[in-house]
Amino acid sequence: MTVFIGLLRAVNVGGRKLAMADLKAIAEQLGFEKPRTFIASGNLLFASSKKESDVSRLLEDRLREHMGAEVPVMVRTASEIADVSKANPFADKPPSKVAAIFFEKAPPKDIVEQARGIDDEELALGTREIYVHYPSGMGRSKLRLPKPFGTARNMNTVAKLAQLAKEIE
Repeated sequence: MTVFIGLLRAVNVGGRKLAMADLKAIAEQLGFEKPRTFIASGNLLFASSKKESDVSRLLEDRLREHMGAEVPVMVRTASEIADVSKANPFADKPPSKVAAIFFEKAPPKDIVEQARGIDDEELALGTREIYVHYPSGMGRSKLRLPKPFGTARNMNTVAKLAQLAKEIE
C-alpha cells in the first residue's frame, strides 16, 4: 500500500468549484483507503495499492465526469512530497513566498530559461517540479511558464502535506 497525494490543478478558482467533501467521496468511490483532503485548493491524501499512473487516470476520469471539465491531477507519493519539501532551494525565504510547481513528469530542462514575465522572482529546477521564490507575492507576479502546465503549492502547504501523509502511513 502506497500513500499518495493528489494535487488538483485549477479547482476553486475562476468559478471551478469542487467541494472537498465531494473530492473525498470520489476517492472513497474509487476504492482509495484513508482519504482526506487538506484546504480547499484540491489536495487529496489517500492510500492505494494501484500504480501512480492508474491512480492519476482514475481521479482525472472521475473528476471529468463530476465537474464536466478536465481537471489535471499531479500525483506524488508521501516520500516524494517529503523530498520536495527537503530539497527547497529557497529554504531561507518565507515559505509562504516560495512555491513548488508540480508537473506530471519532469519539466523541460530549459523551463527556467523559457519563463517570461520575470520581475523579482527566482526559479530553480527540481525533479518533477520547479521552485519559485515570489518576493513580492504570488498574486502580484506576472510570471508565465511554457507548457506543460502544472499546479503550485506554497512550501507551507507542501510541508503540511508531507506531515499529513506520514499520519496515513
